[in-house]
Amino acid sequence: MKKIILVILFTLQHFVGFSQIDSLLNVFEKELNNRQMYLKSKHIVIDSLKRTLEKNKLNGDNANLYHTYNNLFREYRSFKYDSAYMYVQNAQEIARKINNDSLISEAKINEGFVLLSSGLFKEAVDTLNSIDTTFLTQNNKYNYFYTRARAFFDLAEYNDAADFRVHYTKNGIQMLEKAQQYVDENSSDYWGAKSLELMKLQDWDNAEDAYLHWINDFELTPNNYAVATSSLSYTYARKGDSENTIKYLALAAISDIKSTTKENTALRNLANELYKKNDLERANRYVHLAMEDAKFYNARHRKIELSSILPIIEGAQLFKVQQKNKALQKIVFILIVLTVIIFVFLAIIFKQLKEKNRARKALSENNERLKETNLSLMEADAIKQDYITYFLKMTSQLINKIDTLQKITLQKIKTKKPVEILELLKKYSVKKERIELFNQFDQVFLKLFPTFIVEMNNLLLPEEKRILKKNELLNTEFRIFALYRLGVQDPQQVAEFLEISISTIYTYKTRLKSKSKFKDRFEERIMEIKKF
Repeated sequence: MKKIILVILFTLQHFVGFSQIDSLLNVFEKELNNRQMYLKSKHIVIDSLKRTLEKNKLNGDNANLYHTYNNLFREYRSFKYDSAYMYVQNAQEIARKINNDSLISEAKINEGFVLLSSGLFKEAVDTLNSIDTTFLTQNNKYNYFYTRARAFFDLAEYNDAADFRVHYTKNGIQMLEKAQQYVDENSSDYWGAKSLELMKLQDWDNAEDAYLHWINDFELTPNNYAVATSSLSYTYARKGDSENTIKYLALAAISDIKSTTKENTALRNLANELYKKNDLERANRYVHLAMEDAKFYNARHRKIELSSILPIIEGAQLFKVQQKNKALQKIVFILIVLTVIIFVFLAIIFKQLKEKNRARKALSENNERLKETNLSLMEADAIKQDYITYFLKMTSQLINKIDTLQKITLQKIKTKKPVEILELLKKYSVKKERIELFNQFDQVFLKLFPTFIVEMNNLLLPEEKRILKKNELLNTEFRIFALYRLGVQDPQQVAEFLEISISTIYTYKTRLKSKSKFKDRFEERIMEIKKF
């Protein structure tokens, strides 16, 4: 009885969790519809600051002019890179005019921040390295070391090479430890740095506690709230808690919309998590919105990162393909059943000569209905994707040929003409069919990858470039790697498709790879060939 109660409680908890996620996602959808309203409010604030800027220019008040430039930078720093960079440069120019080393250093920290946000890592690091920390205030020292920590972490994430990643992460943690020395242990800034440090140390339980403390016990700015909830979601993801991962990503994404933050990661990660949950419609919409934000801000590294989320779109297409394949399996099953029924009818015809005419008519009617059913099903199940259309077409052609062959053979059997049956069978050439299969495969593949032959030759040494024969779209060597590019990388499958031995496939691959300019990365370079 206790086990039953525990199962019921677990199930209820599971459904409650999903109910909370659905509610949050519905709130997020509503906020998406309010994006223009938040943008309008953002521009009202910016326009007001620009009017103050003109006033300060006329008054020649350089101190207030610097602060106005700085305020404009804050409005733009996570909103639009180009404008943020322009205003931080203007702030630096004014700081130099008034010869204030502290303000110059502060402006440089801001410049490093916005360069990082745009993916200009080298420029950001150079800018931060040029700062003389002796002129920094206590608070600016925190900002300086925190920004340097972020630079190391961004480099670690962007580089993604194991040795460099560890090196950059260690340096980033050291910067966070320094940053914490310049703020009170009970301050929001301290816990922002401490939470990030624990997360980078992969201390997931303490990182979770730290982020929850930062979120629940401090009045966070919208930007810090988005950072905290997004980072907390990553902690939950590493702990395998998908429900809380989605929950806090949704909260971060909502905060990003309200604060008009375009340089963000929450929306991209939310799309990825929903993709894992098979919520393909939302995932596709969110990843496109994330790309729009990255382009608006001009975040170069975010654009690159988003390109890795393309499997979401491909996953949606694959889902449709799977549904069509299931439908095709049902069609094949129906055809088999109908074929069995036809043979039953034929047996009845041979046994019941008196009902021959009626049975023949019934068979004819059944065949006509079968034809109509086949055509209807093929039309209903047709899809736009080239390879799915191609394979459905090949399947349909094979069924029609078998159907035609079956009818004619049956007719010849009835009329007792075995010689004509043999002549009929000789007309069907497996070799010819396979050549046609390869030709159609080549045509569809080159339609999807029109530069494949050129790019394959570019991978080879100049003297080893392949010249195809007249009327030859792909040769066997290129066809093996065409299949590899499509993801068909099992030698057994490739051998069965091309009707060659597995050892021959390895020979072709080894020979072509040995003549490549990129021996160590040959397969990787093939997978980089772009689709049309």
